Amino acid sequence: MNLDRNCNVVQSVVGSRSCALFRGHWQPTLTYWSAFFSFGLCLALLGPTVLDLRCQTRSSLQQVTLAFFAQQLCLFVGSFVGGFFSKSLCSSLSSLASSTFIISLVFAFIPLCSNLLMLVAAMAITGLAMGIIDTISNLQLVKLYQKDSTVFLQVLHFFIGLGALLSPLIADPFLSETDCILGNTTINSSSTMKHLRNTLSGRHLHNVSHIPLHTEGEVVTKVSYAFWIMAFVNLPVPIAVLVLMYRERLLPCCPEPSPRLLGGESHSDTVKMQRISEQADLSTTELHEPTGHMDMLNCYHLSKLKGLPPSFFGLHVFGGMVLFFSDGIVGSYTGFIYTYAVAPPMSLSHKMAGYLTSVFWAAITVGRLASIPLSYRVKPVRLLIFNQVGVIVTQLLLLILYTNSAFLFIGTCFLGLFISSVYPCMLAFTEDLLDYKGCATTVLVTSAGMGEMLLQLLVGSMINTHGSYSFMLCGMIFGCMGFTLFLALLLVQHRHKKYLAAASNAIPVAERSGTNEAEH
Repeated sequence: MNLDRNCNVVQSVVGSRSCALFRGHWQPTLTYWSAFFSFGLCLALLGPTVLDLRCQTRSSLQQVTLAFFAQQLCLFVGSFVGGFFSKSLCSSLSSLASSTFIISLVFAFIPLCSNLLMLVAAMAITGLAMGIIDTISNLQLVKLYQKDSTVFLQVLHFFIGLGALLSPLIADPFLSETDCILGNTTINSSSTMKHLRNTLSGRHLHNVSHIPLHTEGEVVTKVSYAFWIMAFVNLPVPIAVLVLMYRERLLPCCPEPSPRLLGGESHSDTVKMQRISEQADLSTTELHEPTGHMDMLNCYHLSKLKGLPPSFFGLHVFGGMVLFFSDGIVGSYTGFIYTYAVAPPMSLSHKMAGYLTSVFWAAITVGRLASIPLSYRVKPVRLLIFNQVGVIVTQLLLLILYTNSAFLFIGTCFLGLFISSVYPCMLAFTEDLLDYKGCATTVLVTSAGMGEMLLQLLVGSMINTHGSYSFMLCGMIFGCMGFTLFLALLLVQHRHKKYLAAASNAIPVAERSGTNEAEH
């Protein structure tokens, strides 16, 4: 059987325990992975196509960047809203199916957007869907695999990089090499168009706003085909979610819905899974979460927060802030590394500088792929320490060797490798400290989205006012602040473990005293 053959390959990499878990939960796992592939497609498609969309909507350079802002803002909102859809498996999968289908629908609709308002609305909807996918996929995998979730979270985030790499490759044959509005003779060289496209992907206009682009004339662009192909490529994802819902008897058309175990197996399959769980030293977890403790309102209800130690809140705050700066570094680096490279003193050619973003995303993808077997053998906290130190050292060298173009490519590669696994490791590490209730995932994902949005705006403003050198300086500052907050998180973790140990020791004492009083 193909599944067994594939599992043998996985087993040689990550060991029998993870393979046994994957064999029991392969369908929901592959579904969440494919949903993150949709996330990656959306993440990288707007940047390369923005100039063609400008022609399609007859907008100026300044106006078309509203689409970037709308998508990023709604991604942050969707990350927060996704926590409210995670009350049960039914609501989680329903929102996941809706979000992935909406992405295909919007991709097919974008070529019909004839004005800027329609485009901004479409990008806002995709951002909202991306945020919901981000929260629910991370949260469900954490609940599914609990202390073994690190390996599977690494694969989940690998699919973002895979989608982000594939999306520009699909769009590239359909992009206009010259201005796509005929009659505009201001720009007609392909190198100038590539420069504009790479700069606009960073949401930054200070060094291209002087180039006037006409908005009147005949529009000649083939970018519609790119979006229609992407809509078709993404369509199997919502179908996979619907198939999972059908197997779990969660569709309205399915008669006699009954609670099923975490792989959706029959009674005989359940017995097999129990044996696998005993061998793996892991108890089977129910997928339906009847207690509803994954709901945001239940997680942070005031009656449940009373009596909790400060370390409980500290884990959420410091964990979220670490990802705030980590994802902020990723967002600002992908957005502005091209602007930094073409400006003095680096002064790379437009073509050479355009490769940097692809190198960075490729390094992130390779880093997450390499972290899959590594995270099985190394604890998340050790990986986090190694990666955080690596990020700071790399950014320090980039800051010192700011005139060395060869090291810019080497440093970009190493920065992507080091920062690639911070996100999934931080999710697994924090949820482990909080006993896998799923509540921290929503906080961490939302904080990461906020950092990616706000730090990009801050870096763009710094480059505009203080020059390109401030780009590397900002990255170094963000890295140091993230590492400092991570050290604070380790301190809070130590105190939280002390509190849990004291609480666990207090329970038997209270039980013994109650027994003695009853005897008397």
